Order: sequence, then C-alpha cells, then structure tokens
Amino acid sequence: MFQSCDVLGFEIDALNSVQFSNHTGYAHWKGQVLNSDELHELYEGLKLNDVNKYDYVLTGYTRDKSFLASVVDIVRELKQQNSKLVYVCDPVMGDKWNGEGSMYVPEDLLPVYKEKVVPVADIITPNQFEAELLSGRKIHSEEEALVVMDVLHAMGPDTVVITSSDLPSSRGSDYLIALGSQRTRNPDGSVVTERIRMEMHKVDAVFVGTGDLFAAMLLAWTHKHPNNLKVACEKTVSAMHHVLQRTIKCAKAQAAGGLKPRPAQLELRIVQSKKDIENPEIVVQATVL
Repeated sequence: MFQSCDVLGFEIDALNSVQFSNHTGYAHWKGQVLNSDELHELYEGLKLNDVNKYDYVLTGYTRDKSFLASVVDIVRELKQQNSKLVYVCDPVMGDKWNGEGSMYVPEDLLPVYKEKVVPVADIITPNQFEAELLSGRKIHSEEEALVVMDVLHAMGPDTVVITSSDLPSSRGSDYLIALGSQRTRNPDGSVVTERIRMEMHKVDAVFVGTGDLFAAMLLAWTHKHPNNLKVACEKTVSAMHHVLQRTIKCAKAQAAGGLKPRPAQLELRIVQSKKDIENPEIVVQATVL
C-alpha cells in the first residue's frame, strides 16, 4: 500500500514481487511470481540511470526465495551508499485462524527471513504467528511477547511491532492487542528500550492488504516521529481504524440485505480515506509498558 506513503509526501519507486491480476483473497488469480534475475534486471535499470538513491526500503509479500535473498543484496548495497537508510520489512508468511497458525507462502522463505532478511532490517512488522516463526518461541502472554520482541531485537532490528495477536484484552473479546518495542542508542553507548501496547476494536470481516498498509504508514510516521514509537503507532493504528471502518461501511452498503460482503466489496478504501491517512484523528491510545 505504497499509495499511503505517496499521500504522506514520499516519492516511491515500486518494484513488484508478484504481478497478479488481483490479490489472493479472491477465489481466482492469475499472474507471475518474480525471481531474483527479474528483480536484478529492474534494479540494474535504476542503477544505470543513477537514480538508485533512497532513504527507505519497504518490502512485503514475496513468494520466491531467490527474490527475497536478492532483496538483501540490494539493501546492503543501498546501505553502503547511505548509512542512514532504513529498511522496513513486513515478513509476510502466514497468520492464525481460530487459534491455529499456517503459512500461506512457500515454507522455504522462513530460513531466508531468519538468516538473511531480519538481520539487515531496521523495522519489522510481523503478526503474532510470524513473530513466533522468526523467534522460534510461542506467545501465550504479554510477558512472552516481550521476550519474543527481545529475541527479534537481538537478530538485528531496533524496532519491532507485533501488529496483531490473540492475547486477551482487558476490554473484552471485541479488542485486538498489538505490541511494539523500540531500542534507541544514546551518544554514551547506552540503550533505552520503549515498549507499548495498543488495544484496537476488531472489525468482523477478512481484509487483504492491512499488513501492507500498516507497514507503509509505520514507515511514514516513524520518519516523522523517529524516537517516539508511541506517537508513530497511535497515528498508524488510528489511520488503520478509519480506513477499515470506512471500508466495512461501504462493503455492507454494497452487499445489502444483510449478506456477507464479497472480496471485491472489501477492497480497502484507501483513496476515500486520504484525509484520514494524512492527518488521522487519534482514536487508539498506546500504553507505555
């Protein structure tokens, strides 16, 4: 959902990892999965024109392990050119349904994420299932989630946000918990860690693209608030809330008659939510732990 970065003032060069007719939430889709050779050909074009100068790299849904490994090579090269470049990785691998987790990308991507991608990432945005896969630890409590985030910090990233979990909320079963952790290094070499918890009202629908949207907006808001994870996450999650509420309202109106909305009706209303993305009203407050 790089459009949200456009709206927030970023100039984007988008390279597709897959070229699909539509997202995979539909019953059918057609298209191609790009591999490392195709990625390098695209990147080579940028290099030849000397326009491969970036402040951020954002990656999400990928289905080919050679493509993913090549992303790491490109990120390393870009970081040599710009030591301040920030790599934001949404390690899209799977999710939990009714308490059971499963992968919806090839399983051979997991070791590439663990051994190559996460170590060069600065910010990662896994859901609970993906955080468990990357850390090799299960999460049954907030305390265990904090331990998992420490394990992920030790692998490389200074900012870890578990975007969704099945942890129980004190506000009831209608709420979803997200957790964040950010390490900041002081000039004297000491490290300060900020941890936050957010409780978001669930929406009774299956959306596709929410992880992409979350990662893109977190990139933008951490750029604007680099040492304030609380504010960056509040703006990100509040904007998400507004987008999803607008989407489900429109979807139900289109479905009519109390029918369950179809995938086409549940396409995220990004364009219609431009003002909410630019300047979200804060409706989700983060708690500092």
